[in-house]
Amino acid sequence: MILVFGQTGQVARELAARVPEALFLGRDAADLSDPDACAAALRAAAPSAVINAAAYTAVDRAEAEEDLATRINGAAPGAMAVAAAELGVPFVHISTDYVFDGAGTAPFAPDAPVGPLGAYGRSKLAGEEAVRAVGGVHAILRTSWVVSAHGGNFVKTMLRLGAERDSLSIVADQVGGPTAAGDIAAACLKIAARLAADPGKSGTYHFAGAPDVSWADFAREIFGQAGLDCAVTDIPSAAYPTPARRPHNSRLDCSSLQAAFGIARPDWAESLSGILRDLGHTPRP
Repeated sequence: MILVFGQTGQVARELAARVPEALFLGRDAADLSDPDACAAALRAAAPSAVINAAAYTAVDRAEAEEDLATRINGAAPGAMAVAAAELGVPFVHISTDYVFDGAGTAPFAPDAPVGPLGAYGRSKLAGEEAVRAVGGVHAILRTSWVVSAHGGNFVKTMLRLGAERDSLSIVADQVGGPTAAGDIAAACLKIAARLAADPGKSGTYHFAGAPDVSWADFAREIFGQAGLDCAVTDIPSAAYPTPARRPHNSRLDCSSLQAAFGIARPDWAESLSGILRDLGHTPRP
């Protein structure tokens, strides 16, 4: 039995569609602000593998709530990793491109120097470090720009705004790989199964949709597939200030994931078509 931390988030919802028999722990059963309770729930469940798909994801609010973000994103995964290691089961933990500073234009390799720009990135980095320090069978899967038919995300925001307006100004100097939550869920399940058979594949990996694209060009593809007549004007990040700084370069080198697990970068435009269908749209070819 697989244990999943998370119940209503984008990746957790997609995991539930693929492995409904798994045990999904929401906040009522495992409050991530209480790391000891999370570890106790894991020990009590005695699963065959653990996927942590829960996190504090409010990037801007984290600037004012860094202690809480770090407890949820840092201490809780560390406690989960300890309990998973005690049981001798694989632990798959989802992390983020925000652990990097976003400098340059080259894709970040898993072993590239980290340098988060804000509280959210620091909290996720703390979680990575805690999981690694335990030394159990694990995979840290860094991903980027998560989208799906569930919750709040860029695709759903663009569909709403694109239906209301004739034009939008979208940031064009941030580049990364949009990644469908369904693709992340499928990758996590494959990684967990392989780790059970080959613990030596433990480590940190990257997974993101291809090809890399700017937010502005991503918006254009969303409008094009959805048949929305909404023009996009490119703007710099400086024209759209936010409490937390975003990395300009979110490109991730995913080659080691393909080498170790045979998981290739998914075509995000194809995944987008599936999301639009789930939302009741008929994507244009």
